[in-house]
Amino acid sequence: MANYTRTKNQPIFENKPDMRNTAFYYLAIITLLFAACSKEGLEAKKEQLQSYKDEVRELNTKIKELETEIAALDSTYGVEEGKAILVNTKVVKATDFKHKIEVRGSVESRRNVMLTSETAGTIESVKVREGQKVSAGQTLIVLDADILRNNIAELKTSLELAKVVYERQANLWEKKIGTEIQYLEAKNNKEAIERRLATAHSQLDQAVVKAPFAGVIDELPAREGEMAQPGVDLVRVVSPEMMYIDADVSERYISDFKVGDEVDLYFPVQDKHITSKISAVSEVIKSDNRTFSIEVKLPKLDFPVKPNQVVVLELTDYEAESALVVPTEIILSDGDDNFLYTAEDENNKTVAKKTKVKVGESYDGVTEVKEGLKQNDIVVIEGYRSLSDGVAVKAADKSTKTAQLK
Repeated sequence: MANYTRTKNQPIFENKPDMRNTAFYYLAIITLLFAACSKEGLEAKKEQLQSYKDEVRELNTKIKELETEIAALDSTYGVEEGKAILVNTKVVKATDFKHKIEVRGSVESRRNVMLTSETAGTIESVKVREGQKVSAGQTLIVLDADILRNNIAELKTSLELAKVVYERQANLWEKKIGTEIQYLEAKNNKEAIERRLATAHSQLDQAVVKAPFAGVIDELPAREGEMAQPGVDLVRVVSPEMMYIDADVSERYISDFKVGDEVDLYFPVQDKHITSKISAVSEVIKSDNRTFSIEVKLPKLDFPVKPNQVVVLELTDYEAESALVVPTEIILSDGDDNFLYTAEDENNKTVAKKTKVKVGESYDGVTEVKEGLKQNDIVVIEGYRSLSDGVAVKAADKSTKTAQLK
């Protein structure tokens, strides 16, 4: 075994110089590990904090929801004794009230016709085009009528001879020459040919389709060379004049409307409103849909409309003078009864009173109150859902959300 002897002042690690470096190496590693652990701990704390914040936010949301539900069931919840609830009010005044119904109608024209041929024949020529304006009596379509023209020419020739024979027989009869039968036969033959000629001219007129009135060519199914038949559509002529509105109304309103009643008309396509009057009311209920027809005058317009265009009609089926009306939304229900809150003075303070009412018709956001209110009563129009009978209230100077006064 080798002996090792350290001389005086000789370093203990003199013969082992690597051990000091190793110590420093391990110290550095420990320092780095501690720093890493500290960083990981900070991130964990941040995550934990965010988790707590999320839980608080979720709890606050649940608290608000519960407070809302409780307030809906108990209007006094959250109101301290002696505090007033801020509300908005309105003084009830008598006014005219109208209830209207809305129905859909369409634009109609008494001059909107589809023309057909009165006789069979080949279409010889079409004299117009779609969209063209035409005048009354203007020729629109001509059918092939050569046979009729030839027949007319023959009849004219026959008529000339028949007239000569008749005139001679008439002269002879005046002179008492010949027999009466010869005279009557000549007269009858002439008149028969005249009637046949008139019939032929009428048939020739039927071979020409003419405009019955001034208007516009709206449809033109006819084509040259096709065969026209009676009852087969050839051309549609429409006139912008003599238009009206036709609408079907439920039979439940049969006694509510009469000629002369005012009607509000709305044209959705043009976004236009006009006022007119009922010009006719049907006396017959349609069995297929249990409605009756009304006709409304269409006055002169500053915008174009066309037949079959949709029109919305507002008809007044009920009206009352000096009616008491309130906003429909403030009328609440308590079983079979309706009520609202009024503001009344009591013991030197203003309190809410639950007032039962009997309501009538509702229209355009307001409802007629037939019983339970009188003129100049003060009704609560905002904040009423937070009230109960006898709760102190205070009217706000301007529209605001209902809130507890402090």
